[in-house]
Amino acid sequence: MRIFKFGGASVKDASGIRNVYEVLQIAGHEDVLLVVSAMGKTTNALEVVVKTYMDRSKELKEAVQDVKKYHNEILLDLFEDDKHKVFSDVAAHFSDMDYFLSHNKSPNYNFVYDQIVSYGELISTVILSHYMNFRGIATTWIDVRNFIKTDSTYRDANVDWDLTQKNISKNVKRKQLNIAQGFLGSDENGFTTTLGREGSDYTAAIFAYCLNAENVTIWKDVPGVMNADPRYFENARLLNQISYREAIELAFYGATVIHPKTLQPLQKKEIPLYVKSFLNPDLPGTSVSKGADLDPQTPCFIVKKNQLLISLSSIDFSFIMEENISEIFALLHKYQMKVSLIQNSAISFSVCADDKFGNFSELKSLLSKKFKVRFNENVSLYTIRHFDEKSSKMVEKDKTVLLKQISRETLQIVTLEH
Repeated sequence: MRIFKFGGASVKDASGIRNVYEVLQIAGHEDVLLVVSAMGKTTNALEVVVKTYMDRSKELKEAVQDVKKYHNEILLDLFEDDKHKVFSDVAAHFSDMDYFLSHNKSPNYNFVYDQIVSYGELISTVILSHYMNFRGIATTWIDVRNFIKTDSTYRDANVDWDLTQKNISKNVKRKQLNIAQGFLGSDENGFTTTLGREGSDYTAAIFAYCLNAENVTIWKDVPGVMNADPRYFENARLLNQISYREAIELAFYGATVIHPKTLQPLQKKEIPLYVKSFLNPDLPGTSVSKGADLDPQTPCFIVKKNQLLISLSSIDFSFIMEENISEIFALLHKYQMKVSLIQNSAISFSVCADDKFGNFSELKSLLSKKFKVRFNENVSLYTIRHFDEKSSKMVEKDKTVLLKQISRETLQIVTLEH
């Protein structure tokens, strides 16, 4: 079996859905499982629904209506007959969402987030499944929440691998086209959970691991994995081959083409991952597999925007020792700060982190009891793998460098943009 993942950009409108059909005509669709994201910017639109709901805003009704209208326009473009079953199936999901919004009693933002945002994937896969059937490709629609079981860490759930393996091995039908949602799972109480933003790639890897898949292909709007994000760097180059180890390094530092958790299950079973263009499906793309670390050998640039640089120093000039660092990391973990860089000296300790959940003000008040706290918001973290002098100078040009760290193969620079 092969696993294909289609992200939001590939199914953002009716022509995107039609193009998925064309891609499957070229790539094949027998014994394939599709993992599909929400359409276009639906996740963002549903985040607005969550926010207006939690704020008890009058704009909730309009936010919900925007999401319904967007999907209805796609449906009307794809299906001439508005009596087609797809309309009632999509309406049923929206009805479930409305019911939750009017009956939920939980004040937990992350819980509410997962219950609402999940409708993006559920509805996109219903539409895609009906369209494939309409075009003559028989499909089986899978509710991934019955397969991928997790704990109750809403918005960043951990997979129960044993239970998930049993569910997938036993219930996925081979020799046909299966369509499943990315990003979603469910906990032991049957409530929806999500695997973290961009977690649809991870979903594809979970299915691949549990089914001993032949390979995984992530279909994107780029020709493959580039050595830099073309939005921030000129002359980005296509990487033909990356080893699992190198891909995990790049993902750890923030390369957004492949989700960090995606690679580990694939590497364990040596399942190749391909990143290909849904606009040009005949092109070879990038292979992530056993083999050369990097082809071609070239510096790789990663940038993380809107980061937080936190610098701590001891109030009484005493050394910052192992027990202090241990305490700091316990707090960073508790407040869900994603750390990308660490640097320490005798009396100071700095981290560059992503305040993904907006917890820094609480963390700062706790840290201030024991340390002098300095911080810079909205900094950029540049990482260059396989750096050279030319690439280093290019990144530093016209920027204020706040912190710089060099290891054998990696250069990291925290900057203020001018």
